Amino acid sequence: MKPIRLSGHARLQLRFRGVTEDEIREAIENSSWSNAEIGRLECRRDFAFGQDWNGKVYAFKQVRPIFVDEPTEIVVVTVYAYYF
Repeated sequence: MKPIRLSGHARLQLRFRGVTEDEIREAIENSSWSNAEIGRLECRRDFAFGQDWNGKVYAFKQVRPIFVDEPTEIVVVTVYAYYF
């Protein structure tokens, strides 16, 4: 697997979306990839959560990185998180 690098924007979004770099890495390395907008790729991975997020307890968190597969590395452009 190629090295995974987070863009500045993706790194800033980690705290706001409640996602860790390890979760992004696990999603990219262990989930199926699909096409996203403007030539980018995406994948999704569900994680057991069972914690409070913004005043509500959620059982699961889904991490959805948006990334580009460059010749020498994978560059994460942004990341989304869904709680349920």
